[in-house]
Amino acid sequence: MKKILFKGCGTAISTPFNENGVNLKEFEKLINFQIENGADAIIVCGTTGEASTMTEEEKASTIYSAVKTASGRVPIIAGTGGNNTKTVIENSKKAEALGVDGLLIVTPYYNKCTQKGLIEHYKAISENVSLPIILYSVPSRTGVNILPETCLELSKIDNIVAIKEASGNLSQVAEIAHLCGENLHIYSGNDDQILPVLSLGGLGVISVLSNVKPKYTHDIVQNFFDGNIEKATKMQLDALPLVKALFSEVNPIPVKAGLNHIGFDFGIPRLPLTKISSDKEQNLINELNNLV
Repeated sequence: MKKILFKGCGTAISTPFNENGVNLKEFEKLINFQIENGADAIIVCGTTGEASTMTEEEKASTIYSAVKTASGRVPIIAGTGGNNTKTVIENSKKAEALGVDGLLIVTPYYNKCTQKGLIEHYKAISENVSLPIILYSVPSRTGVNILPETCLELSKIDNIVAIKEASGNLSQVAEIAHLCGENLHIYSGNDDQILPVLSLGGLGVISVLSNVKPKYTHDIVQNFFDGNIEKATKMQLDALPLVKALFSEVNPIPVKAGLNHIGFDFGIPRLPLTKISSDKEQNLINELNNLV
């Protein structure tokens, strides 16, 4: 069986910006809040973290800050994906040197490689780092889907240990589980599909919801593993209105507004993303208050 990086709720953590760059003090405050409220892992510099609009220096300081603040309490997983294999390798090596526990690597976007290209891309990365790698399939953003047969080939690589599956296609998730078994762990990449993915053998979720509701999200997964299926199901269904509000505009626009509402100073996203519209912000606040 492959190494388990974490089991439960991994928070795809947001990044706070101010006029000077990354607000590391506020970032560390959120990491401590996450750990104190049951988050089982922290994923830094991913989509929710707006890595695509951060400089290399900002990414390095943010990753280091996460490692230092967590201080071994939970695994820190760094997003190092991109559409230039050479650059991904370089950034993955930097993250490894900064002390992270694993890498989350999204499929190449825009240039849209073939399935063969995906295999060669991930193989090249795996050969240049020793850290465990989580594949990340989110075709709605990248235009590229990791097919189950490709997952099977990649699962034969020792340090490719898991996939964040955000295709939304549960039949595909089932096929990956069937083909790969314990050679490729599965995490839900969608907060509205935590329970369905767990029921197919998934180990947890890499979550946006947990930024604002870490204990609640952790408890969905924990209740499932404890055999409290009815409670876990109710929690999943009760969370759907808030999940919908968190994706009422492109992630991470709403979640940053949500974090501001619950007492953090996360500002607004960097361009080309913009502040959430007032009507959707009010609905988000209502749903945050409704979910207890």
